[in-house]
Amino acid sequence: MTNSRIELIKMLTPRLERLNVDSIWARRASGLRRSLVKTLEAAEGNRPLDPAHLDALIERTFDILAKSAREIPDPARQLWRNIQGE
Repeated sequence: MTNSRIELIKMLTPRLERLNVDSIWARRASGLRRSLVKTLEAAEGNRPLDPAHLDALIERTFDILAKSAREIPDPARQLWRNIQGE
């Protein structure tokens, strides 16, 4: 079961790297990303990992990714606002 968590962490870690550097979430994500990398290093070293800690890291990652996604502009919505403001 921990292996599934590690695989998910491997998928999520690069996503944190791609956040817009101007986003407030990118700064918060950098510390979290370091924690994820340390966790992956521990897993590679066959050190024991606490599933509850892994779950907390995963939940926090999803939270930051979801909040940063809200900052991505929606061109269709902007076009609609422009049309309404004619």
